[in-house]
Amino acid sequence: MGNALADISKAGVAVWLDDLSRERLQSGSLKKLIESDYVVGVTTNPSIFASAIGKSDLYQADIVRNALLSTEEIITRLTTDDVRDACDLFGGVYEVTHHQDGRVSIEVDPRFARDTNATIEQGLYLWKIIDRPNLLIKVPATVEGLPAITELIARGVSVNVTLIFSVARYKQVLQAYADGLKRRVDKQQEINEIFSVASFFISRIDSAVDALLPTDSNMRGQTAIANAVMAYQAFLDFSTTPSWKELVNKGANLQRPLWASTGVKDPSFDPNLYVLDLVAANTVNTMPEATLNSVKNSGVFNHDLVPSKLASSKSILAKIALAGIDLGKITEHLEVDGVSKFEAAWLELMKTVNSIAGGSK
Repeated sequence: MGNALADISKAGVAVWLDDLSRERLQSGSLKKLIESDYVVGVTTNPSIFASAIGKSDLYQADIVRNALLSTEEIITRLTTDDVRDACDLFGGVYEVTHHQDGRVSIEVDPRFARDTNATIEQGLYLWKIIDRPNLLIKVPATVEGLPAITELIARGVSVNVTLIFSVARYKQVLQAYADGLKRRVDKQQEINEIFSVASFFISRIDSAVDALLPTDSNMRGQTAIANAVMAYQAFLDFSTTPSWKELVNKGANLQRPLWASTGVKDPSFDPNLYVLDLVAANTVNTMPEATLNSVKNSGVFNHDLVPSKLASSKSILAKIALAGIDLGKITEHLEVDGVSKFEAAWLELMKTVNSIAGGSK
C-alpha cells in the first residue's frame, strides 16, 4: 500500500503537525514524525498549550522554580522554551527546504486580538526571546490584527496569520503581508528571508453551515472545502498581480495558504476529507495526529487537485446561498467565537499555572 502523506507532499502540500508538548519533545515522538511521516512543521495555539501543560507533570518543576514571576511570565517561559526546542529540532528541515518549512508557530496572547499595538509589541517580544529564524509569530486575522501583520512583516518578523474564515478577509491578509514587504523594499531592506502562511480554518465552517441544513441534505460537508477552494483561487489571482510580481523580483516569498482545523468534527465524514480534498501546490496542511495517522493509512492519494474544483465550488456556494444561509454572517461569528475560545483556553492555562505555583498570584 502507498503512503498518502508522501503523495500529497510531492503534490506540494507541506505536512505540519497541529500539536506540541514537552512530552513530544522529550520522548522523541516529534522527531520520529519528522523522520518517518513527512512532518515538516508544527503549529501551536492557546488550546494546545493549555492541554499540554495541564495534563503533564513535565512542567511542574519549572512552574514552581519560577513561582515568584507573574502568571503570564511563567507561561511565556514555558511555551517559548518548548517552541525554541522545537525550532532547533526542525533545523535540518529548515535548511533542506531552503527556509520555507521547518517552521514552528507561537501565538500572541489571544486577549490582544482586538489590540493592534499590544499584538505588535508581544509579537516583537516573542520573536526576540525565542530567537530562532524558523519561528512564525501567529497573529489573528481580526480587523485590528491586519495592521499588526503589516508592521511585524515590515520589522522583519515572519508571521502565521490565524483564524481566517472568509475569502474576503483572506484577501485583506494577502494585502497586509504584501504591504509589509513593500515597506521594507521602500527602505531598501531585504525581504528574501521573510516567510508567512495564512491559516484558513476549515471544519468549523461545515459544523456551522450543516447545523442549518436538513439532516438528509446532500449539501452537508461541502461548504468548507468550497470556501477553501475559493480562497486558493484568490491566492493564485493575487500571485499574478503586477504589484506582487514586483515584490517577487525583489525576493518576496509566497504567503502560502495553510489549511487549519482539518480534523473532521462530524463522525459520519471521511476522516481524511479536509486533507485529501484540499491538495494543491504551495499549501500547508496542519493536522492533529489522529488525522495525520488516518491519512498515512489511507493508501495512495488519487483525488483531484484544488484548482480543478473551482466551478463545482462556485456552484456549491451558490446553492448554500439559495438555501438562505448567509456564509458571510457565519464566518463573522466564527471569527468572534474563535477568539473567544482561545481566550478561554488561555485563562484556563493561567488558572492551571497559578494553582501549581501555589496560588500566590
